[in-house]
Amino acid sequence: QVQLVESGGGLVQAGGSLRLSCAASGIIFSINDMAWYRQAPGKQRELVAVITRSGSTDYADSVKGRFTISRDNAKNTVYLQMNSLKPEDTAVYYCHPDRPPYWGQGTQVTVSS
Repeated sequence: QVQLVESGGGLVQAGGSLRLSCAASGIIFSINDMAWYRQAPGKQRELVAVITRSGSTDYADSVKGRFTISRDNAKNTVYLQMNSLKPEDTAVYYCHPDRPPYWGQGTQVTVSS
C-alpha cells in the first residue's frame, strides 16, 4: 500500500522560507522520479519541481532560483526548500512518484503579503 506523508507547510510572510518533506512508503523509492506539484484555489494542479532517480532536477520557471528539490533515498524522503516566498506561491503542495503514480493528502502553504 502506497503512502505519502507531506509535511512542513504553514503560514509565512512574503520573503520567508519553508522546507517541505514527503516521506514515502509502499514504493521502491530509489527507482522513482519524484515531483512536487501545487494547486491554488480555483486553479489547475501544476508541476513545481522534479528530481529524477539519478538526481537530475528541473523546475517551473516561476520558482527557478527560489526553490530547491532534493531527495534522501536512505530515508525514502523528498524535500522542497522554498525561499523568497511570494503570495502567489500559496497553494496545497503535493509530492508525486511515478512508479506507481500516486497522490498524498498534500500540505498547505500560505504566504501573506
